[in-house]
Amino acid sequence: MKKLVYNMDDFIDLLRDTPTDNVFNPWWQNDLENDDYSNSYEIRQHQLKTYLSERIDKVEILLVGEALGYQGGHFSGIAMTSERMLLGSLSHKGILPEHVFKNMMPCRTSKCEIKKDGFNEPTATVVWQHLLNSGISPYTFLIWNAFPWHPYSDAKGLLSNRTPTEFELSAGLPILLKIIDMFSPQKIIAVGEKASLCLTKAGIEHNKVRHPANGGVTKFKDQISLHLKR
Repeated sequence: MKKLVYNMDDFIDLLRDTPTDNVFNPWWQNDLENDDYSNSYEIRQHQLKTYLSERIDKVEILLVGEALGYQGGHFSGIAMTSERMLLGSLSHKGILPEHVFKNMMPCRTSKCEIKKDGFNEPTATVVWQHLLNSGISPYTFLIWNAFPWHPYSDAKGLLSNRTPTEFELSAGLPILLKIIDMFSPQKIIAVGEKASLCLTKAGIEHNKVRHPANGGVTKFKDQISLHLKR
């Protein structure tokens, strides 16, 4: 069967419009308070395109989280992936920049004076480190979110997270379905309740694991290890 060829520029264009207010779009907006460059959104576009392109026809496992976080994809452009990973600052944990992508020089987009070593997302570190320690090639798993953009608290500002609404999760579903169509994963794992509910409503077969946040690290590791063995 002839494999379909997907245009990553067309996919990035699908991410252009955010469905509600208090949502940051890292691929089509600059964070005027915290971005270091006037073209930061373009850097994030290129990093996401490179991350996705290097995994076409290779993905066996799709991990689906809830939404982008300000310490992760807000500045890296990639779900559950932090600037510190891209900068090589987590090599002591076995996470290298080339685990994320190889065909582009990784770049931070946040101002150095805000976070000297770049933003670091604890959940992202737990997920990547555990998968890599399990002996899984980083190019055979892909991470996405049920709500692909970054929902933030209006009261706290851009450097905050909030839970996406049911409407927002519904708005993110067509893009999640596009990801599934593009990569045809053998196994889909929801990381957390919200992601699982979204996949269930869409009738997508999947496994569910505990989200690592709020004391869930041990359960996450135990549960995902079981699913990885099956």
